[in-house]
Amino acid sequence: MSRSVLLEGPGRRRVVKGEVPEPGPGEVLVRVAAAGICGSDREMYEGGRPEPYRTFPIVPGHEWSGTIEETGPGVDPSLTGRPTVGEGFVNCQVCDRCRAGDTNLCGAGYDEIGFTRPGAFADHLIVPARLLHPLPAGTDLRAAVLLEPAAVAAAAVLRAAPVPGERVGVVGAGTLGLLTIQLLAASSPAELVVSDPRAGREAVARAGGATAYFHPDRLGATDLDVVVETAGARDSAAAAARQVRRGGRLVLTGIPGVVSEMLSPSMIVERQLMVTSVFGAPSAAWTHAVRMFTSGLLDLGPLVTHELPLEAYSDAVALLGQGGEGVGKIILRP
Repeated sequence: MSRSVLLEGPGRRRVVKGEVPEPGPGEVLVRVAAAGICGSDREMYEGGRPEPYRTFPIVPGHEWSGTIEETGPGVDPSLTGRPTVGEGFVNCQVCDRCRAGDTNLCGAGYDEIGFTRPGAFADHLIVPARLLHPLPAGTDLRAAVLLEPAAVAAAAVLRAAPVPGERVGVVGAGTLGLLTIQLLAASSPAELVVSDPRAGREAVARAGGATAYFHPDRLGATDLDVVVETAGARDSAAAAARQVRRGGRLVLTGIPGVVSEMLSPSMIVERQLMVTSVFGAPSAAWTHAVRMFTSGLLDLGPLVTHELPLEAYSDAVALLGQGGEGVGKIILRP
């Protein structure tokens, strides 16, 4: 038997039991080791996720790590027993965007594990084998669960294209921000400035490579070469833009929700800012994040602060909503 969390609609969830699913052609069966919870999962639970980006009923869970337990027809059977993570966007591979490498922007429409097809808040997960990123034997799967947000951070940093010796910044010291800090630190910046209202995140940010840390109300450096915004708060994009030098680069990753914020076009044009953004992560960003993790350049384990059983799904969502200084990455352990 296999357990899974079934979210039947906003706030309506139950743990169900059923037969272990069978992988079809081109698929694998993964035994889930850990599954992370993020703001998108809370959005699903509370009913705030836009209809084109969710399906009910659904087994949530898009951040996961596990072990390949069985391979379907057409999949290399030697993968059985390998630790792995995997991409969430199930892309068509043939549209213009996929062929250009933007697999997260597939023209066939949005289709993502944990949002439109069964996810990892379960004992077992079915995944197309082509989306897997197998990991070395003995990999810490508790830490590897953060490779999904690390891939998003990698997508942002690849767009930022930091050059050694540049002055860089990160707005937001949540999970995504802390991962972005580590990735930017690997580019050997002259300075790495971080802003976040939570003073308790400073030690972790500095351990990841931050050289300065300040509250958003205290405007710090205003002439940074590149700033990555990760907070997704009401005014965080505008705050990030104010920190970028004239002619500098701004990368937006956060989605502030239904309330629009003002990022002045005049500020962008008059200062000739190069503004770009990321939505999820393409395959290239996943490869970058996985390589940095397996080579020891990404330290993911310390970002996990809470581990709960599968049955405590709603408690984990509530804990995420409460936030606080001591709440980092929350994971469910089947």
